[in-house]
Amino acid sequence: MRALIRALRIATRKSPLALWQTEHVAARLRALDPARRIELVPLSTRGDEVLDRSLATIGGKGLFLKELELAMARDEADLAVHSLKDVPVELEPGFALAAILQREDAADAFISSRFASIEALPVGARVGTSSLRRQTQLKALRPDVHTVDLRGNVNTRLRKLDAGEYDAIILALAGIRRLGFESRMVARLAPPLWLPAAAQGAICIECRSDDTEMLQLAGALNDMPTATCVSAERALNARLGASCQVPVAAYATLSAGVLHLQALCGNAHSGQMLRATGNGPASDPAALGAALGDELLALGADALMR
Repeated sequence: MRALIRALRIATRKSPLALWQTEHVAARLRALDPARRIELVPLSTRGDEVLDRSLATIGGKGLFLKELELAMARDEADLAVHSLKDVPVELEPGFALAAILQREDAADAFISSRFASIEALPVGARVGTSSLRRQTQLKALRPDVHTVDLRGNVNTRLRKLDAGEYDAIILALAGIRRLGFESRMVARLAPPLWLPAAAQGAICIECRSDDTEMLQLAGALNDMPTATCVSAERALNARLGASCQVPVAAYATLSAGVLHLQALCGNAHSGQMLRATGNGPASDPAALGAALGDELLALGADALMR
């Protein structure tokens, strides 16, 4: 283990939402160890820089992590903060998730200046989203509207909507709430009709897997109910081989030691979807996620998604 460091360095992306999330983690860590100085290490990732193509075409969600992990590997940072939905199920060797914080609302937000809901959109309306998961669910509800790629940070996406490039956009409610834009939401898209991405709304802290000091320090922020739920969701993703190239949604809730998991997969072009739900003990969330994944595969998920 390294000698005790003077300043704790947290790698983060430079977007306003990423900085908010990292400042939130920093505040929680300061409360645990007021004597320790904390520094943010803002970095630009390939996922932030390449905005003219969808994530599905440039390599997936891991593009938001690589530069942050390299900073930790070079001992230029001790921790990294991510939106857990952007973190691949399998981390790069040498890294671990030290903590998953209590989840914010996992729902999506329908945002429009002119239309109050998906149902109110006119035929041929343009809806901005680059998420295949959102495209699939939108296509199932409204096959007559057009989905148009939408990249960039939350502020950029809202500016594009206000400039008239889209009739509506769909964003994660957690993100707009954290940035103070919740008033822009006109409809909440939530389970059971509309399912979020696995782990949507949860912030996680990553560190080197051999850094016992950081594992212990950041681990004190881990929220076990959230970690249990997202473990089931991520296990479903793993079973289906899911990433941003595959339209999969999952949402788990926990009550009295029992996990309830809802999942769907589909085809973003046709809007055809398969759904499954199941229950399992909170002591083994991965088993529930894998079982529901097997159920979807038995229903033909692989052919439908690919």
